Amino acid sequence: MTAPSILKTASGRDIAYHLTAGEGPGVVFCGGYKSDMNGTKAVALEDWARRTGRAFLRFDYSGHGASSGAFVDGSIGEWAEDARAAITELTDGPQIIVGSSMGGWISLLIARDMPEKVCGLVGIAAAPDFTEDSFWAGFTDAQRQTIMAEGQVALPSDYPEPYIVTKKLIVDGRDQLVLRTPLDLPFPTRFLLGTADTSVKVSVGTRLLEHVSGDDIRLTLVKGADHSFSTPDCLTLVEKSIEKILQRIGGDHA
Repeated sequence: MTAPSILKTASGRDIAYHLTAGEGPGVVFCGGYKSDMNGTKAVALEDWARRTGRAFLRFDYSGHGASSGAFVDGSIGEWAEDARAAITELTDGPQIIVGSSMGGWISLLIARDMPEKVCGLVGIAAAPDFTEDSFWAGFTDAQRQTIMAEGQVALPSDYPEPYIVTKKLIVDGRDQLVLRTPLDLPFPTRFLLGTADTSVKVSVGTRLLEHVSGDDIRLTLVKGADHSFSTPDCLTLVEKSIEKILQRIGGDHA
């Protein structure tokens, strides 16, 4: 496996990335919470980009994968800052942003904060505002008191270690919310969501669809698909969604 390249950001963080040269508009993959750029979807999209001659960028947020920092020290705002730095420094012209889970939230922040760099968006099980609407809303009173007093709370997980949620993640998340104020997506946008997703309910997808404004926005539900959205059929749907956006914006020269 090829070692990643490193981008040193203005904030001093080292962001690991793989950049595939190719035709523009390029595609940027923003991964999920505690995920890294070697996940199934990121690698599959890189393979697609190589087959089609399309520029492609995948990267690790700080505290994820091969990038610097500890996961528990991070926040939505800092990870969005990492994404903005990678897109600004490593890509040319407007990009199609593909965001998975938390990356869906990050991609919406990118679209809001630097719209000149976005010409299309694909949200895979997009999870906007999850720190508030899922974590905080799901906490007991005791857990809320613990996280505010002690700075973190440990939640049960399917892994040997508990799930640590920090006060910083919650408090910073409130400054990054995208479902409380108008959000215009003036480019082709495709949201993809599985009906068997236990992390992002269908109601989250429909709320997002209803909230955003734009002339070319669609939500596709895949019956039986789970949060990973990584079966061959799901991966093909992601690729086809990108290709449809390229056709819409006139970037498909095949």
